[in-house]
Order: sequence, then structure tokens, then C-alpha cells
Amino acid sequence: MKNSEGKVAIVTGSSRGIGLAIAKELAKQNIIVVLNSRDQARLESATNEMNLISQNISAIVADVSTIEGSQFLIDEVLKRFGRIDILVNNVGISSRGKVADLNPEVFKIVFESNVYGSVYPTIAALPSIRSTKGSIVFVSSLAGIRGLPSLAPYSSSKLALRAIAESIRIEEAENDVHVGLVLVGMTEIVHNKEAVASDGTRQILASRANRKVLKLEEVALAVLKNIRLRRYITTMTTLGKLNSFLHARFPLLVEKIILMNIKKMEEGNK
Repeated sequence: MKNSEGKVAIVTGSSRGIGLAIAKELAKQNIIVVLNSRDQARLESATNEMNLISQNISAIVADVSTIEGSQFLIDEVLKRFGRIDILVNNVGISSRGKVADLNPEVFKIVFESNVYGSVYPTIAALPSIRSTKGSIVFVSSLAGIRGLPSLAPYSSSKLALRAIAESIRIEEAENDVHVGLVLVGMTEIVHNKEAVASDGTRQILASRANRKVLKLEEVALAVLKNIRLRRYITTMTTLGKLNSFLHARFPLLVEKIILMNIKKMEEGNK
């Protein structure tokens, strides 16, 4: 990434997984990276890991699913560094369960994390990002192309991110703010990664070690490329690109294909 010296990037939800992988790739570009999580122990562990790559690492404990937590994060970054060039809205959680079986709280939990956890820091950071003509990137999912069975809260939260990104792109075009949306396919997961079960409790996702999934580094590099080229939508995997193409033109065909493969999809979501 050219002219990255002295730039400041925030990656929300970066104590592990995709967020930490993105933070590592940004650090390799000599960017000052601010890690964020609401879990202090995990954040300290991630910071120690990041310090092996760069000394330009900072960490802030804050819950970005709240207005107060997001404002604290942005205020603290501006206090420490005086600018924000990149905001990667990565924080999020998935869900499992058919709508008829869901505790309504599941929608609330997922939207607080995935939607509010992206909107609140974006609103707080926008004045600074305008001044640097920087980037706001939303880490979304292929599940955000259309609603998927047993993933309604998650899919709808990721679809919401597209609408938010579209609005900001138009509103901030005159300020030369880059807004990107990265649609990520099924990716390797860290040990004990959780999703919200239909009753609202947390369930541990099954290991994906023996499945054909994206590597964390692949996702991180896609995010960096989106920022470097100031792209709008980056859709990962061949299947994802095909899904996006077909759904925009033949939505009922895509629905029929999903119905034909419903059992396989439900098994894959465990």
C-alpha cells in the first residue's frame, strides 16, 4: 500500500480471527494499527502477537455495539494519534435457527453486534475520515447477498450493511471518502468460536479444519486490496460471485437451487 507511513487504521473485533488477520496485514504496511475488543484478556494476547510484527500497535477495550463505547474508541484514537485514515468494521456474530424457532432476542443480539457495531463507530469516525479522505470498510458475508435458511438474523444484518454502505458512498462522494464492502465466504475459524443459538444462548461452532474454506490471510488480503484500490464491493470465492450474478438476475432460480440443496446447507451451517 503506497504512502501508508503514519496512517492510522482501526479494526473492530480484532482480538482474534478475521479481525486479527486484517490487523496483521495492515501492520505489515507500516500503518499504525489500533486493535479493539471488549475482551481485555484476548486483546492483550492479540497485542503481544501483533508486537512481533510492528511496534506501531495500540489497543483499546471498548464495546462498539454501544454508542458510548464507539465514541470512546474514536475519541481515544484521536487523542493518541490525531487522525483516522482507515476504519474496518469487522465486529460481528453469526446465528443459527429457523425463524419459527427463534427467541426474538436473537435478532436483537445479532443486530446490536453486526449493524449497530458498525454504524456507531462509523458515525463517530466520519469527521476525521473526511479530513484524511480515508476508507471505511464493512466486512460482510456471502450470506448478505440474499436471505438464507436458518441464518435469517445474520443474513438480514449483513444485507443491512450493504444499504448503509450505499447511503454513505453517495453522501460522502463529495468528500472523497472510500466506502468498501467485502463479502466473505465460509472461512476457517478460531477455537471455540461462537454463534447465537435459536434460544439466544451461545453455541460453539463445529471445526472447519477438514473443509474447503477460505484462509484468514486470504480474507485479510482481500480487505487490503479493497482499500488499496478503493473498490466498492469485493465478492470472495467463485461460488459467491456466481451467487451474486444469478441472484441479481434470476432470484427464483437461486431459491430453487437452495431448496434442492437445503439439507447440505443445514449440515454445513453447524
